[in-house]
Amino acid sequence: MGQNVTYKILQDHLVDGELKQGTEIGIRIDQTLTQDATGTMAYLQFEAMGIPRVRTKRSVSYIDHNMLQTGFENADDHRFLQSIAAKFGAYFSRPGNGICHQVHLERFAVPGQTLLGSDSHTPTGGGMGMIAIGAGGLDVAVAMGGGAFYIPMPQVLGIHLTGTLQPWVTAKDVILEILRRLSVKGGVGKIVEYFGPGVASLTVPERGTITNMGAELGATTSVFPSDEQTRRYLKAQGREESWVELIADPDAGYDETIEVNLDELEPMIAQPSMPDRVVPVREVAGLKIAQACIGSCTNSSYLDLMHAASVLRGRTVHPSVSMTLSPGSKQVYTMISENGTLTDFIQAGARVLESGCGPCIGMGQSPPTGTITLRTFNRNFAGRTGTPGDQSYLCSPEVASVSAITGVITDPRDFGEYPQVTLPETFIVNDNMVVQPPENGADVEVVRGPNIKPVPIREDMPDTLTGENLLKVEDNITTDHIMPAGAKILPLRSNIPAIAEYVYFQVDPTFAQRAKEKGGGFIVGGENYGQGSSREHAALAPMYLGLKAVVAKSFARIHWNNLINFGILPLVFVNSDDYDRIDQGDQLEIRDTRQAIQSGTAVTLYNKTKNIEIPLQHTLTPRQIGIMLDGGLLNHIRKQQ
Repeated sequence: MGQNVTYKILQDHLVDGELKQGTEIGIRIDQTLTQDATGTMAYLQFEAMGIPRVRTKRSVSYIDHNMLQTGFENADDHRFLQSIAAKFGAYFSRPGNGICHQVHLERFAVPGQTLLGSDSHTPTGGGMGMIAIGAGGLDVAVAMGGGAFYIPMPQVLGIHLTGTLQPWVTAKDVILEILRRLSVKGGVGKIVEYFGPGVASLTVPERGTITNMGAELGATTSVFPSDEQTRRYLKAQGREESWVELIADPDAGYDETIEVNLDELEPMIAQPSMPDRVVPVREVAGLKIAQACIGSCTNSSYLDLMHAASVLRGRTVHPSVSMTLSPGSKQVYTMISENGTLTDFIQAGARVLESGCGPCIGMGQSPPTGTITLRTFNRNFAGRTGTPGDQSYLCSPEVASVSAITGVITDPRDFGEYPQVTLPETFIVNDNMVVQPPENGADVEVVRGPNIKPVPIREDMPDTLTGENLLKVEDNITTDHIMPAGAKILPLRSNIPAIAEYVYFQVDPTFAQRAKEKGGGFIVGGENYGQGSSREHAALAPMYLGLKAVVAKSFARIHWNNLINFGILPLVFVNSDDYDRIDQGDQLEIRDTRQAIQSGTAVTLYNKTKNIEIPLQHTLTPRQIGIMLDGGLLNHIRKQQ
């Protein structure tokens, strides 16, 4: 049997293990990216390793999340990141150059290479035929130092595309339809690979939209082949020399296959407050909206904005609607400015923001209380907008722009003729906002503001874990629940003692104080614990508060790995019904913990309050057991050195 694209790239980068499902593999990483909400900690960790210079083909540090400068913290972090990038040999994308995933697709992504990013939407690079994976900052720091990245070998889910998208139906509708079918847990343990005759009709930006939001499936990553569409895009970016053909062999197989006929899709929308609560737009048409936001790394490309502008041209945003626009990159911003499209947005009444994540990460533009906001983003978790009880719907730029005109959720097919937009033969290329590192950064002085604190490090795992069950939560708890984002909290990402005060703040405002008073303890969770972003702060800050273990029905991949990296033991119920046998406030204990995790996968939890024993299990590999025993990955690396 021939190989699919996934196996071809993984085989070419395999440095440890074998491509056998369920076993751990280590792969070589060609490129890394960080952004300012995760990058400061990642570079502090890289610095702590004592490696003088990055060892990847290319590492890029982006400024795109913490752009709102209401205090000194974000500006200080930006100066730190620029100076430390110069010292260690990373490229630096300055504030205003754009969102990391959009810019990376434009300027740095290379078919057939691997990319590891400290942002869960790094799989956007899969639209260029890369194996692009989101991870915690510490994993990215290790990769920058030349270390392998380890994952359990995933299954490969093949999505067979046929047909072509019909008028007013977009790439966003493709991934929303897949989320509707599979749910936010449907991609866990899988790499999603797109193939079939329908692939050829999708441009690279459209593919990037699909792979970007594949993160909401819980997938390890998503990938398209590198074909003539890829070549055309790279040529338009002035990078045709980076193109290589990379397609699945004719007889390639997949562990599972799903059929999607693009001809049959219709405009879709995700209802509050989960990306998989997807229905056709027509089913919710007529609901009054107060806000429409176009942008984010999912839908802020030149193609997206040209379609939205075609709707708005000569019209005015409805009086009851506030509309915002966040161009994905300086390139996109420049091009819509030069061709007059920006004027269309301004004349229509759109509020034009800078090239950054902005409202997607809760950095401004919170909607009014009790109203509906339409967003072309990738996540609509409760409270993510910054407004308690928010009603956030996810949709395409076409749905958002049409609805902004009408004032209600509108099926765009009822709006009129679909505007025809094509990619330009040549993009405007000006990399003047990307700072290249000096050949030798040894003499570069790293600038550190007062908000930047050292990385906290846990001691070796003790023989016995004991403490109170500090919190019990339900299924699909996200990293937004654990470590909220937004304009108030994001600037504290460089200061773990300060940001730790907000752990689980939206769920239980007393959590941080109780954790400190009790000397740490346990958390009990349901299915898919820790889904969402790659933010390692959702593990690092709880570790600082003394969290010893999380017991759940199942874990999301990135958060599970982040827990291990920071010495918090992730354990799974053998019998999911045992979840009901632990209450918040129960006193828990795991005896002979070190011996238990080394001798097998079985671990026994003693609920001292109820005087019962509960069987648990771990899925740690021998490598991860060593990390846990040493109190986390940073300690483990130091001991190895």
